[in-house]
Amino acid sequence: MNKKDEKIFNDRLAKYEDELKWLYNELYNNDEQAYSYFISMLAKFFSERSKELKEWDAKKEENPGWYTGCDMLGMLMYTNCFGKNLQGVRSHLDYIESCGVNYIHLMPLLESPKERSDGGYAVSDFRKVQPELGTMEDLANLSADCHERGISVCLDFVMNHTSEDHEWAQRARRGEKEFQDRYFFFDDWNEPDDYEETVPQVFPQTAPGNFIWCNEAGKVVMTTFYPYQWDLNYRNPTVFNDMTANMLFLCNQGVDIIRLDAVPYIWKTVGTSCRNLPQVHSLVRMMHIAARIVCPGTILLGEVVMEPSKVVPYFGTIEKPECQMLYNVTTMASTWHTVATKDVKLLKHQLGIVFNLPKQYIFLNYLRCHDDIGWGLDYEFLRQFGVEQVSHKKYLNDYLRGAMYESSSRGELYNDDPKLGDARLCGTTASLCGIEAAEYEQDMSKLDWSVKLDIMLHAFLLTQSGIPVLYSGDEIGQLNDYDYHTDPVKNADSRYLHRGDFDWESAKLRKKKGSRQERLFSAITKLVKIRKQHRVFDSAADTWIVETYNDHVLGIGRFYQNEKMIALFNFGDYDEKAFINEEGNYKNLLTRKRFDTKNVTVPAHDFLWLCMEY
Repeated sequence: MNKKDEKIFNDRLAKYEDELKWLYNELYNNDEQAYSYFISMLAKFFSERSKELKEWDAKKEENPGWYTGCDMLGMLMYTNCFGKNLQGVRSHLDYIESCGVNYIHLMPLLESPKERSDGGYAVSDFRKVQPELGTMEDLANLSADCHERGISVCLDFVMNHTSEDHEWAQRARRGEKEFQDRYFFFDDWNEPDDYEETVPQVFPQTAPGNFIWCNEAGKVVMTTFYPYQWDLNYRNPTVFNDMTANMLFLCNQGVDIIRLDAVPYIWKTVGTSCRNLPQVHSLVRMMHIAARIVCPGTILLGEVVMEPSKVVPYFGTIEKPECQMLYNVTTMASTWHTVATKDVKLLKHQLGIVFNLPKQYIFLNYLRCHDDIGWGLDYEFLRQFGVEQVSHKKYLNDYLRGAMYESSSRGELYNDDPKLGDARLCGTTASLCGIEAAEYEQDMSKLDWSVKLDIMLHAFLLTQSGIPVLYSGDEIGQLNDYDYHTDPVKNADSRYLHRGDFDWESAKLRKKKGSRQERLFSAITKLVKIRKQHRVFDSAADTWIVETYNDHVLGIGRFYQNEKMIALFNFGDYDEKAFINEEGNYKNLLTRKRFDTKNVTVPAHDFLWLCMEY
């Protein structure tokens, strides 16, 4: 390390060292040797970071809020589905830019066993790309190309577990105690049975229980998710040190955003739910500090698929942040609840909670992603309207899979548990909006109806503070892919319904006037351009619920830098009136024409973006 770099590293370390040492020693019982190794590991990865990435860091440090503005738009994609491999993704960067996207999230692409991969979330080597997708050099080259275009790259980091094929697991299986100590091994079922009394099951139907018997080792192993995913033991400082090193290795390939997968699960204590324990926050805070020292251009995105009260703590505090971004899971689920019920009361309630959070808390907002839709709604709130949880989940699932006469949605159930009356839902945005059914029936009026709903939902997505993320294919209205039913590796997992290959032939139709692809692509890209032009969409804006006195119409207000916006969304099947009484010279942002904002009629499945300047 040259003297200039040494000074930069030491200055960054000095800024955080007191807190870092305190957190580390509290968690690991003053293990000075482990802490000393941790610091030397940080220095190693800083010295190995390329000149180009250090310049990229400096650019981000000059603008620490680079991810908070109104100009951010993400796209989530599977490398193999979108471009076959990493070089294929590179070849399609022009298309990505044409969507207005400046942040791509590449779904898991690290090495994992083909038929025991859990979609890439069972990693057998954190420093190798799945061979058919390319190499680490390909990933670094893609990141470099993206950076030249001002596009940030996000990658999943699966930190709760490894594949049973990982080198550590193989050596643990052979009886090496050093590597068994990196997981949770037990000589008998006594302690695992104690855990089972309080630890919920993640997949009660497809992978019941939290432990398996390992014949080779003659011991019990903890497997919270699938039997081939062995939980890591973060009570062991070697695990934390080596996993942080794996994360920093990915950062040094040019990854800007690290998605911490299943982060609430990473600390285990018998007699608890093994979710959201205080030690988890210490670990995430230390990982945040490690990134600030080695690669300050990198930020952490936490995957916390839980209710808001459990999600928000993962931001940390303003003074001591943990994750810079979190998924807005509850708004996503509440949105689809509103599509099915056509009633905005729950969505108003949920958004009201989000709007009251500090503006520094940046949510990643989305309509659909690679995963299912889980109905973790606020049933305490819904109970006052006579809504009962089990029957309501059944109603939502029946509506959104098209099992009701009045529904044109097309989805499938995931992880159906008849005993608990619980199931989650799968499907693409377009198919859930009714586009698939309309095209199958060749019903043009139904297609118009469904396309309007799809566009309205994207307008709602873009109205929220934070980073809106498109699921690749949604911009052209990609439909469900039922081919997974005939694939023996995939047919047990209905999430593959919305994980089909990107249809490049369909994408060509985005240039054909009047096609479903053109209507959606032109509408969404127009909305994205408008969003980037108006600072009122900035995450620093004041936001509030606008009372419309109509349970079918959602109203959102925004104000920032002398610009005020009223956004109205009609989730109903008929034209509805929003009983608002706003003073001022408003313009419709889509038509640029003056608009009277008193007792406004909003067409069915439509929206209004109304704006004025002071």
